[in-house]
Amino acid sequence: MNSDYSRRTFATRFASLLSALGITIAASSRVAVAQSSTGGIRKLNEEGKPGDPKNAIMPIVAYNGLLYVSGVGAHDSHDEKEWTIESHTTIVMDKIKKLVEAGGGTMDTVLQANVFLTKIEHWDGMHKVFSTYFPHGGPARTTVAVAALPGNSLVEINCIAVGTPK
Repeated sequence: MNSDYSRRTFATRFASLLSALGITIAASSRVAVAQSSTGGIRKLNEEGKPGDPKNAIMPIVAYNGLLYVSGVGAHDSHDEKEWTIESHTTIVMDKIKKLVEAGGGTMDTVLQANVFLTKIEHWDGMHKVFSTYFPHGGPARTTVAVAALPGNSLVEINCIAVGTPK
């Protein structure tokens, strides 16, 4: 009888231990899922700080060591007669550089860029300025012409870069 009692006691205690272990694992899984519900995605403002969750578009989204930089335009308020593709590309690339650096990257870590031009004839002027930002070789790039861009811009560029967590 004593052996039945100890078997029963052992089985009860072992079952309690497994149950407690299962609850602990389940609880820690829920915590991990809750913590990773964003999947490690960081949505950042222009300064590389957490962005306002009310904003529909974030300038920088960081995920898994990569920075996704939203499309940036020149938003030129000058008279249209003063616009040049070179000046607009400089404005845009300066903003892109600032955003990449705010996310912990450099222009050398830009992997890919998409360039949108209001006129394909602007390609040479854009490329001349664009290439000055990549003295060690540029990223993979796609350039397309579009009907129009917001903010009176002749060019809009977005990119993906490698960044370091801050």
